[in-house]
Amino acid sequence: MKNYIITVNGTEYEVSVEEVEGGAVSAAPKAVKAAPKAAPKAAAKPAASAGAGSVKVAAGAAGKIFKIEAKVGQAVKAGDAIVILEAMKMEIPVVAPQDGTVASIDCAVGDAVEQGATLATLN
Repeated sequence: MKNYIITVNGTEYEVSVEEVEGGAVSAAPKAVKAAPKAAPKAAAKPAASAGAGSVKVAAGAAGKIFKIEAKVGQAVKAGDAIVILEAMKMEIPVVAPQDGTVASIDCAVGDAVEQGATLATLN
């Protein structure tokens, strides 16, 4: 028997696989039921700074965080890219809605986000 962990749609399953000699399968196959294993804890998101801003920078579409362009404390102008979001194999810049200073980055590279999720805040 060999044990494997398989992830399907974000849910982990622990399965055991039995090797059969010669590749033959017995006439009465066994029904195997895999119990879901507790999903691993998501990586901790960067903590928002104590002075998290009042202006939210939100995702315009559902996708995955591809790159973070700005840093906390950085001055940005309206239209500057804060985060690059990957959706449907396209890189979509999420831009500052107005001039300000980045108060917090509320996501990490690789995070899956929904449309409207707050990715950063500005002061």
